[in-house]
Amino acid sequence: MSLDCQSCGACCAVFRVSFYWSESTLHPDGRVPRELVTPVSPHHVAMNGTLQAPARCVCLDGEVGLSVSCNIYPLRSSTCRECEAGSEQCLRARALAGLTEDTRVAV
Repeated sequence: MSLDCQSCGACCAVFRVSFYWSESTLHPDGRVPRELVTPVSPHHVAMNGTLQAPARCVCLDGEVGLSVSCNIYPLRSSTCRECEAGSEQCLRARALAGLTEDTRVAV
């Protein structure tokens, strides 16, 4: 058994998703659309929807714990790319979102 990100989405619904501003299209080489981020410091931005409680990234579609997707998946930030299924960060997000072991699915 392993965790399936497309039936989870907890990381996108509990954490602030912040990253260096140059990953956004505020920089010529950035990929994350500038209209989806908010500055949080002189050098960092955060995904809209993740600065308030409860957090939920503006790019998260679907129902957490059931079926989700990221509507900018190929353009997502390094913060999103670094959160791996089953990692400590993933398991912490799942716990904060109230997802239990019975939401694990075979892949």
